[in-house]
Amino acid sequence: MMFARIGTLTVVVLFFVNLTTVLVACGAEKDNRFFEMRTYVTHPGKLGALHKRFREHTNGLFEKHGMQLVGYWTPVDGAEAENTLVYILAYPDRSVRDEAWQAFGKDPDWKRAFAESRKDGPIVQQVISKFLMSTDYSPIK
Repeated sequence: MMFARIGTLTVVVLFFVNLTTVLVACGAEKDNRFFEMRTYVTHPGKLGALHKRFREHTNGLFEKHGMQLVGYWTPVDGAEAENTLVYILAYPDRSVRDEAWQAFGKDPDWKRAFAESRKDGPIVQQVISKFLMSTDYSPIK
């Protein structure tokens, strides 16, 4: 009976060791990511156009340039609900972030999408960017 318990425990431990190895190899180890929270305030009536640009162009280009999409939110109350998008991107470190944004800004597909989305006037009035590191107790690393 004792041998069966030890055998089962060994199998369980080996399973988790192998799972961890696979997750690390696939890039799922996120202990040292560098986060950027960006808030976009749009010109009046332009939040829908901003959502469209992200949905149809920006997200794909972010991924193309190695930016990891964490999430996107809009406020639910107050005037900000009409003109604000908040999102978080993750990178391995700040230098990778800087290189990714530099490449993104030069991307001909981005330049085309940006120009096309502004044909009825500018969309974004203000961009606020904050750089963040997760705490040791954060479930998101």
